[in-house]
Amino acid sequence: MSQQAHRSAENSTGNSTGNSTETQEPETPHLDFAGTTPYEDYVKADVLTHLQHTLSDDPGEMVFLVTTQVMELWFTVIVHEWETAAHALREDRPGVAIDALKRSVRELEALNASWKPLGQLTPAQFNAYRSALGEGSGFQSAMYRRMEFLLAEKSASMLVPHRGAPRVHAELEKALHEPSLYDEVLRFLARRGCDIPESVLRRDVSQRYEPSDAVEAAWTAIYAGDQNAELARLGEALTDVAELVWRWRNDHLVATRRAMGAKPGTGGSAGVAWLEKRARKNVFPELWTARSHV
Repeated sequence: MSQQAHRSAENSTGNSTGNSTETQEPETPHLDFAGTTPYEDYVKADVLTHLQHTLSDDPGEMVFLVTTQVMELWFTVIVHEWETAAHALREDRPGVAIDALKRSVRELEALNASWKPLGQLTPAQFNAYRSALGEGSGFQSAMYRRMEFLLAEKSASMLVPHRGAPRVHAELEKALHEPSLYDEVLRFLARRGCDIPESVLRRDVSQRYEPSDAVEAAWTAIYAGDQNAELARLGEALTDVAELVWRWRNDHLVATRRAMGAKPGTGGSAGVAWLEKRARKNVFPELWTARSHV
């Protein structure tokens, strides 16, 4: 055998040995399942993609409906994150809480991006299917209401629309009477030595949170100290959340103003006027006002 032929034989043997694993791999993934696919069993994609039942013939309604359903899914994830954070703070595990809050920031960014498909609607385009919505309105969303309750925006009257859905009503009533995320934050600060008044710590958590000068002073002291300290990092994670909630409210306002001007909302609300009032409210208010004193 010539030297060249010998090298060719060695290469051939080496390739067959070295690539034996690769050649044994199937060219296609497993395709044959006895029932539904494992992906379907886990994700329930067939259920999700058959939940769209439009009420008009306008092609734009499908975009509106799917976008709204996607928003509901993001609400669900964000509620999960904030409840995780509240529970972790109750157990004095701030690292777990901060991680959950940081994840929720990314989720809020995705939620806010949901306005993109709706933000360019002209009045004529929105009116093409608006009548099909009847009295349906976003403020009737139970999962969004749970988000608001976790932000300490409590209101017993917001349970009224859900009296006809016992499970949903019970979940909202439970959330109404539980400490909000911010309540758990302030209780955690108190356990870490911050001067949080008893009136704040023992407040009626079923009521909307009202700003406190003493809480503002506590955040001022935190921010005047080590910027890398745990409490400062918690404050910044909460501020990131608060900023994106504010952006959500403003994007909602702008999209509504573009689509329907100053008309009353579909659910009987004041429409743009109501959204303007909501957009002026700060979440975790002392985190914002304390910055003026640092």
